[in-house]
Amino acid sequence: MSQQLPKILESIIQEIPNLIFKEQDRHRLRLELQKETLPALLELLKGRAGYLHLSAISCVDWPETDEFELVYHLWSYEIKTLISAHIHIPKKPGHYISVYDIYTPAAFFERDIHEMFGVYFEGAPDMEPFILTEWYGPPPMLKSFSSLDYVKDTFKWQEYSPDWLKDIEAKGGKVVE
Repeated sequence: MSQQLPKILESIIQEIPNLIFKEQDRHRLRLELQKETLPALLELLKGRAGYLHLSAISCVDWPETDEFELVYHLWSYEIKTLISAHIHIPKKPGHYISVYDIYTPAAFFERDIHEMFGVYFEGAPDMEPFILTEWYGPPPMLKSFSSLDYVKDTFKWQEYSPDWLKDIEAKGGKVVE
């Protein structure tokens, strides 16, 4: 453990089995843990160490391992340290539990991840789309998603040649590519 790490954090880190701790700098810590232990870690950090601010939950698609990495970013105003807690979940079924009951702002982040990556958070208050309300394609942030293929399969193309452009071309003008 770090000599600069507050005792309360050392104590919490030691309570979570199989947790890997990495100090990135004086004010940033990376914790890698098993998905089953994340809710306990969040409860301990919030209750004992003052990590009251869930800044974000981010998601990474790892096609090589067929997993999603969920990263929970937590800030303590008392300790003035950011913790990034990393877990991995299988892409299939792509489900995890909501931490909304621990951090209310998680609802927004979980909804966004569900919409963009397809991860379903059990117990979340709302998993309805809020950005892609008329989207019928696959989750667009998956690395397997091809926007070019989606456009080719979804939209019908036609030549665009308005009268005003024809007038310009008739006078010797042209479209510069």
